[in-house]
Amino acid sequence: MQWTEHVIWWHVYPLGFVGADTTGDDRSPQPRLRRLVPWLDHLLALGANGLALGPVFASQTHGYDTTDHLAVDLRLGSTDDLVHLLDEAHRRGIRVMLDGVFNHVGRGHPLVEAALADPNGAEAAMLARDDAGELGVFEGHGGLVALDHANPAVADLVTDVMTHWLDLGVDAWRLDAAYTVPTSFWARVLPRVRERHPEAYVVGEVLHGDYATVVRESGMDSVTQYELWQGVWHALQEVNLFELDWALQRHNGFLDSFVPYTFVGNHDVTRIASQVDDERHHPHALVLLFLLGGTPSVYHGDEVGLRAVKEERFGGDDAIRPAYPETVSELVDHLDDEQAATLALHQQLIGLRRRHPWLHRARSSTLAVANASLVLEVAAEGGRLLVALNLSDDELALPTGWQALAGRDEQRRGDALAVGPHGWVVAEPTSP
Repeated sequence: MQWTEHVIWWHVYPLGFVGADTTGDDRSPQPRLRRLVPWLDHLLALGANGLALGPVFASQTHGYDTTDHLAVDLRLGSTDDLVHLLDEAHRRGIRVMLDGVFNHVGRGHPLVEAALADPNGAEAAMLARDDAGELGVFEGHGGLVALDHANPAVADLVTDVMTHWLDLGVDAWRLDAAYTVPTSFWARVLPRVRERHPEAYVVGEVLHGDYATVVRESGMDSVTQYELWQGVWHALQEVNLFELDWALQRHNGFLDSFVPYTFVGNHDVTRIASQVDDERHHPHALVLLFLLGGTPSVYHGDEVGLRAVKEERFGGDDAIRPAYPETVSELVDHLDDEQAATLALHQQLIGLRRRHPWLHRARSSTLAVANASLVLEVAAEGGRLLVALNLSDDELALPTGWQALAGRDEQRRGDALAVGPHGWVVAEPTSP
């Protein structure tokens, strides 16, 4: 799929973005999805060209306890409202990805209600059971009832749902909690989906393990690169770039067989600006996101440096899933200097990536690494760049033969570049 080589996603958690209640107390219907339409221009101004939506289907609370895969959540509007958003996105050249919650359903789903009414019925057979014979649940969450992925009827259901929304104009799917579903299930579903939609992009949420095998056995196009996310924020926080170097070696290996879905923030994790205490090192995470191979995603709020910590409690995700204003100007016209600089840096680095599209599949080679510094050559057929990160209080000398394209506190020292304390640089060869 050629279009995936050029897509950069802006990831939005819709229920939070539009300020809908996610406790289940207020389920008043409103066409809130239409509030996203003006933000498509913000997406484009950022430099992105893909809208990755979190759950939009009917659910009881936070969107992941689905009650109807073929209906838009009434707190967000209707199918017409979603199609309107799709049309407006496509009119601007923006691809749209939906979040497919196919590992489990909510307690209010008709399958669960039917199973409770008739434990021996066909609907009950579509739900998983635990060792005690009770309905299985997802990772201890009693409100999330697991589907039985060995039942062919579940494969039929998921195939029908994915195809239905692709028929209406959706371009891509994120498979929620794909790591809990056997790869053989996806291998039954995805070929049937692609019979009608061969250009659909499918990325699975996978936290750890053998990413390449998951992709190969499932038929997905990609998986979420949590290993790199962990390597980036933890190495910056602990000032241990040897840890990042190891993650980059793993990342290169994945790129041999697929292009990972990369990010430094999403709806499930503490914001990068809160993960890394030293504000001087926040830009370094963005440099890595946009200069390494992968399909990058920017989570809404990260582009202006929002801070929030995920907490392991009821409502602990609320802070990282904030409401945005109704208009773009209400956000961008009231940014402080640091937030404005973060937005400008996103735009600069995305622009740099757009001018070097080969970065999509680029591998990195480590030229020098220490606890507080890392110098990489990033290359693929089509070009090569130098990426240098300095987390130390000292100047970092770089090899000769490079000239700066972008950076903070880059210096020329004779025929070579240098990076000042806590700076970074992206450079190109002085000659082809």
